[in-house]
Amino acid sequence: MSEKMTTANSAEQGSIDIDFAECAVPKWSRRRFLTMFMIMLGFTFFSASMWVGQEMAAGLDFWGFIKALLLGGAILGVYTGLLGYVGAETGLSLDLLSKRAFGEKGSYISSALTSFTQIGWFGVGIAMFAIPVARELFGGSTAVEWVLILIAGACMTASAYFGIKSLTIISYIAVPLVAVLGTVAMIMAVRQGDGTIVDQFAVSSGSLSVIGGAGLAIGSFVSGGTATPNFTRFAKNGKQGTIATVVAFFIGNSLMFFFGAISYIFVGGNDIFEVMIRLNLFYLAILVLGLNIWTTNDNALYTAGLGLANIFNKRKKPMVLISGIIGTLLSVWLYYNFCGWLNILNCTLPPVGIILVLSYFMNKKAYDTDTFEIVTVNWFAVAGVILGAIVANVVTWGIASINGMIVAALCYVIGEMCKKEK
Repeated sequence: MSEKMTTANSAEQGSIDIDFAECAVPKWSRRRFLTMFMIMLGFTFFSASMWVGQEMAAGLDFWGFIKALLLGGAILGVYTGLLGYVGAETGLSLDLLSKRAFGEKGSYISSALTSFTQIGWFGVGIAMFAIPVARELFGGSTAVEWVLILIAGACMTASAYFGIKSLTIISYIAVPLVAVLGTVAMIMAVRQGDGTIVDQFAVSSGSLSVIGGAGLAIGSFVSGGTATPNFTRFAKNGKQGTIATVVAFFIGNSLMFFFGAISYIFVGGNDIFEVMIRLNLFYLAILVLGLNIWTTNDNALYTAGLGLANIFNKRKKPMVLISGIIGTLLSVWLYYNFCGWLNILNCTLPPVGIILVLSYFMNKKAYDTDTFEIVTVNWFAVAGVILGAIVANVVTWGIASINGMIVAALCYVIGEMCKKEK
């Protein structure tokens, strides 16, 4: 038996873990559907999405909330589902797909945007754990806050450092616990409130439209969703990658929105942690908060490491460590000063994702036969991201991320047409 075959067999049995940062994930290293589903579901367990649930509950009645959730979930599902399909069919990460769509050097723009955004959210996530826990346990002690930040940062960085295996383990542990405990707390809160859940939503100010609510729902996870290929490249095929992504993202995001909405109605907050504290479930609240953030933060850091590895032509693992250190040390500053900027950056990533999708479907034969010619810079793709980001952040009509994607798609398609005419 050849050395290559021996390596493949041992990898298939799970005895080694390869990053595949510089090549497609081979068929023998693909994961089963349940594993992909758990990883993708854990990815959506993002505490910042609860902030959106709070805003939706404050501005919509119950049925308006449901309509916005369904509309936003459907649009986000189409976007991430397409990216999930492309990642699974090609076995390529976001950054390797970017090389084909944007060019060797052009891919740096998508890698930089993704890494910068994900490191930022990683830092924010750590602070979202450390600050409330330090406040509840030790009256907001700064020293305790930093101890918790360093411990949480080290643990989350370690799980991202060890790659897809570690992400799988964390997801299998955290996803059921967060989903079950959070849902139980939500039901307990609703039962203690006045009237039915419909009655409790009736306190809404009515200041938000369904379209506006759907825009919030999409914007809450569209930047993270752009990194979908980094994980679905481990799916067995495009069908499984798509289904795992769409179903997991819809369930996960919906739970986070409901957690945030019930928190707003029950305690005037935006996190299920606050609800569980009010219900005297203190230690369970800390467990749910920590695991909820961990499942997203390790995926975010994994994505950031892949992006920096592409830019600096280094191995992924050292880049994960660097990203984790930066995000950990800047976590408090990011939490208090950078959330607004991160929301602006959220609008820059959908143009990247739609260009990756178009690149695959417009050049499918080249992808399937691995004969794609990688240029230095595809200027139409780069222009699409820049113009799409500007439109998404400036135009107030419609849904920002969709506006950006439309502009980016037009730029890229025009570029492809010009190229084929030559």
